[in-house]
Amino acid sequence: QVQLVESGGGLVQAGGSLRLSCAASGRTFSSYAMGWFRQAPGKQRELVAGISSGGGTSCSDAVKGRFTISRDNARNTVFLQMNSLKPEDTAVYYCAQGRGSVRYGPYDYWGQGTQVTVSS
Repeated sequence: QVQLVESGGGLVQAGGSLRLSCAASGRTFSSYAMGWFRQAPGKQRELVAGISSGGGTSCSDAVKGRFTISRDNARNTVFLQMNSLKPEDTAVYYCAQGRGSVRYGPYDYWGQGTQVTVSS
């Protein structure tokens, strides 16, 4: 059974940094694309950044230059380094795993989410 467990969320002031981690288990981690999504209250879930099994990355325009996604296949973990955080980055952040395109998925397994709150 595939499990994805996020950690690293919290409360931070604007301009600060956080590093999210997502530990995966249940199938061969290196074979799958990984994505970080977020959902703010009243808004649709959106892709923040994704990384392919080969290490290619993609991120949204909203976070480009501030957020970096990476993966450690030896540790079955994907990371999201978030710098220069803004209040509008406040959301629940989810990691996901899938077989398809980094940007379009499909992503078939999801974590439970971790809250990120950025105060102004």
